[in-house]
Amino acid sequence: MIDPNRFLDDLHALRRFGAAGVGKGVVRPAYSEADMAARDWLASRMAEAGLTPRFDAMGNLFGLAEGPSLLLGSHSDSQPQGGWLDGALGVVAALEVARVSTGSGGPAVSVVSFQDEEGRYGVTTGSNVWSGGLFQADADALTDHDGVPLGQARQVVGDRAGAPVDPAQFTGFVELHIEQGATLDTAGEQIGVVTDIVGIRDRVITLTGQQNHAGTTAMALRRDAFQGLVAFSSRLNERLRNVVTPQSVWTIGHVALSPNASSIVPGQVRFSMQWRDADVARLARMEAVIEETLSKVAAELDLGVEKGPLLGLEPVAMDVDLCAQLEAGAEMVAPGKWRQMLSGALHDATNVARCMPVAMLFVPSIGGISHAFEENTDEADLVAGLHVLAHAAGL
Repeated sequence: MIDPNRFLDDLHALRRFGAAGVGKGVVRPAYSEADMAARDWLASRMAEAGLTPRFDAMGNLFGLAEGPSLLLGSHSDSQPQGGWLDGALGVVAALEVARVSTGSGGPAVSVVSFQDEEGRYGVTTGSNVWSGGLFQADADALTDHDGVPLGQARQVVGDRAGAPVDPAQFTGFVELHIEQGATLDTAGEQIGVVTDIVGIRDRVITLTGQQNHAGTTAMALRRDAFQGLVAFSSRLNERLRNVVTPQSVWTIGHVALSPNASSIVPGQVRFSMQWRDADVARLARMEAVIEETLSKVAAELDLGVEKGPLLGLEPVAMDVDLCAQLEAGAEMVAPGKWRQMLSGALHDATNVARCMPVAMLFVPSIGGISHAFEENTDEADLVAGLHVLAHAAGL
C-alpha cells in the first residue's frame, strides 16, 4: 500500500544532500560531491526496495525490476541554486511506487535518476546519451561554464559504473514533476496531464569588439561588445513579435563580459541564446530572425561573431494510452481539479521518447516558482501526484 509519510520522509532525506540557502534550497549540480552522495543514498534505497541498483558510465542511476517493466523517475541533480523538488519529486515518487509494487507482487516497475538534466553540460545530457541522441565521445567533449570537460567531470562515477542499461527492457516511461509554472497554482488545481513537451534550441554566442580605455575612447570610435548585446536583445524582442505565439519564449540567460572592468570598454561578451516552442517550423523561423538580427547588429557596430554548436531537442507528443491512464488516475484522485496542459519546460521524457512511449504529469508549483531556493509545493499536492503515478503503474 502506498505510504505517503514514507514518501515524504524520503523526499526530505534526499533534500539534505546539498541543502542550502533559504527555505528548502538545494545546491546539487551534476557530478558534484552532493550529487554523487545523493545517488549513492538513492541506490541504497533502491536495493532496500527490492530493486537492483545500476549506474551507467554517465552516472545515470537505475533501480531495475526483474524482466520487462514500466520505467518511472526523473533526475536528482539540481540547478546551481535550485529547489528541493525539481526532478527529486519524480525519483522519490517512483521509488515509493516501485517499492509497493515489488513488495505486493504487482506489475514490474523500475526507477531511474538521470544525470545532468539541469544542463551543466547542455540539454538533459544523461538521458540524451542513454537514449542514443548523443554519442558518449561527443558528450565527453562538452565543457561547462568553467571550462571543465564532461569526460573529466564524470570520472567521479568511478567504479560505480557498470554495463549499459538496455532501453528495450522497458515498456514505457512516466515522469512526475512539479509544473515550474503558475497555471495549476493559479487555477487551484492539483494535477496536470501533459499532452506535449515543447522543443528547445540553445547555443552560445560571442561578440568581439575592441577593448579600450573608457575615458579616452570617443563614443563614435568604440567597438563595444556589450552595446552589441544590448542592441541585439532589444531588437530581437521587436522582430520576433510577428513570428511567435503567447506560448513561445526566448531567453538570454548566461552572460560573461570581458574584461568586466569599470574603466574599460568591453572587448568581448559571451552569452547563451535559448528559445522554445511546441512547433518545429516556428522554432526554425525564430532561429532565422535571431540569425538575421545578430548579423545586422554585428555589422553596424563592427563586431565579430562566433556561434557555438546549436543544441536542442524536438517537440514531443505524449503517448495516448499512458495519458489515458494518467487522466483516469487524475479524475479518481482529484476529480474536477486537473487539466491537460503543455509543458514549457524541458524534461528527460523528451529524450526517452526516442526509445519507448512516454507520459508526464505535473503537480502545482506555489507561486509558479522553480529553479530557486523558494521552490515549493503543498504536501497534499505532492501526495496527490504520487497516487496518480501509482494508478498509472497499475497499483
